[in-house]
Amino acid sequence: MSDKKSMSQSQGRNNKKDGFIIQAGILAAASIICRIIGLLYRGPLTGIIGDEGNGYYSTAYNIYTIILLVSSYSIPSAIAKVLAQRLALKEYRSAQRIFRCALVYVMIVGGVASLVLFIWAPSFVMGNSIPVLRVFAPTIFFYGLLGVLRGYFQAHRTMMQTSISQILEQILNAAVSVGAAYALTQIAAADGGDASRQAMYGAIGSAMGTGAGVVIALLFMFVIYLMSRKVIKHRIDYDKSESQESYWDIFKLMMAVVTPFILSTCIYNLTTSLNQTIYLKMMVIFKEMDAIAATTELGIFSTKAVTISNIPIALASAMSAAIVPTIASTYAQGSVKQTKKKVAYAIKVTMLISIPAAVGIGVLARPVMMVLFPQLDSLELASRLLMGLAATVVFYGLSTLTNAVLQGIGKVNTPVVNAVAAIVIQTAVLVSVLYYTDFGIYGVMAATVLYSLIMCILNNIFMRKYLGYKQEIDKTFVRPLFSAVIMGAAAWGVYEGMAYVLALFMESAYFMNLIAFGVAACVGVLIYFVLVIKLKAVKEADLKGLPKGGTIVRMAKKMRLL
Repeated sequence: MSDKKSMSQSQGRNNKKDGFIIQAGILAAASIICRIIGLLYRGPLTGIIGDEGNGYYSTAYNIYTIILLVSSYSIPSAIAKVLAQRLALKEYRSAQRIFRCALVYVMIVGGVASLVLFIWAPSFVMGNSIPVLRVFAPTIFFYGLLGVLRGYFQAHRTMMQTSISQILEQILNAAVSVGAAYALTQIAAADGGDASRQAMYGAIGSAMGTGAGVVIALLFMFVIYLMSRKVIKHRIDYDKSESQESYWDIFKLMMAVVTPFILSTCIYNLTTSLNQTIYLKMMVIFKEMDAIAATTELGIFSTKAVTISNIPIALASAMSAAIVPTIASTYAQGSVKQTKKKVAYAIKVTMLISIPAAVGIGVLARPVMMVLFPQLDSLELASRLLMGLAATVVFYGLSTLTNAVLQGIGKVNTPVVNAVAAIVIQTAVLVSVLYYTDFGIYGVMAATVLYSLIMCILNNIFMRKYLGYKQEIDKTFVRPLFSAVIMGAAAWGVYEGMAYVLALFMESAYFMNLIAFGVAACVGVLIYFVLVIKLKAVKEADLKGLPKGGTIVRMAKKMRLL
């Protein structure tokens, strides 16, 4: 009896410790804060460097992202997976060896990648984007080291360190980006540079901000790691495991795990750079469009529409980061049933937020765009692009999460194959649309939606095959969607009504839109909150599992919803 009681208490402690939804919530909150900061500084930055400067920046940034993906970006998830498996088996000495090997790996790979990007920048981009790309180059080396430290703490199922580092990174990024962009554009203007040269200098300043943010985050994570050294040493001293992996075996293991992660993430994100290249080449060569005009349209799509649509996707990205070590641990221990329960809960929570976010972005695309990017000359185009991208919030949310699940259960090659299939199909569609129609940048938008949908479908098929997972439909998708549609209709009505009334006595179109949007958004959130509870899309136990779940439950009870 005593053994049963002890086992029950131990299980309770493990369940409490294994609150990956809470950890995902912490990381998601940080990601959303970071993206909001990003949006807040993007407005003033665009005012400084213009849509042309955004075009130079986004062109260089997309290539930088591809090199980063190949060298360092997947390191946190890959390291978290490998370390989590060792920690679950209490092999602390091996875990520390893996950490050291990971540092050596990223120093070599990141250093080489930085040099390649700096030296061969003209081979990747054209014209004014070349110096911008070269400014990005050193950031890759520092990001690799930062990724290992983040992966180390994620493997211990604590996201607080990563979350704080992300916020610090984004704050310094914002400050340096705006400050450096302003200073450099003034220098270019004082030297008699034309508008294009000023835009290029501004884009360089923005790239400097990205590097500064990564460096401050790395310093923070390094200090936190040094503060944890006593705990780490204590664990290693009491490691009773007999197996001792050699450094050569660890390097082979890392290559076996990291390579598929890199390929999957790289191909998964390759669409942005590929679509950008295809669009520029086809519009300039076949449609005889001015190169600056094409770059400007691409800047509107990448830095405005895509940036806003990516905000709610932050939840899925955070959930993925949190679920990889959890899934790896439970699956390594042979608990398939527990693994499937965690997957179902993660998808449900993600959809509860992604579905209303997609509807809200689609319905209030123009008001959202006017609040964040009020440049009137590109407002209509940016708004229509954002409206079209709304569906990707759901599709990318699901595909990002299912990617992590497949990687967590050891099927690391499956997302790679799925991504290749999706990119081939979407590329064929994009080329056809651009060549045979006049849709232009809307073709890039449609290809993005198609890619996210295909990835979503393929990942779910293989997750069902390998894990035996069958998705619950009604409470995960149908009821939240119904609630979101009602919410969207109400929010649109409130916005239109408020805008009409405010226009009678307010002269500022910006502040009129801001107030009307704020009221409409609040009404929409309240209506959705009431409906998902009344329609029993969520239960009290589900709400309690969320970050600040107790507060949410108390609020619902005060409103007599529970």
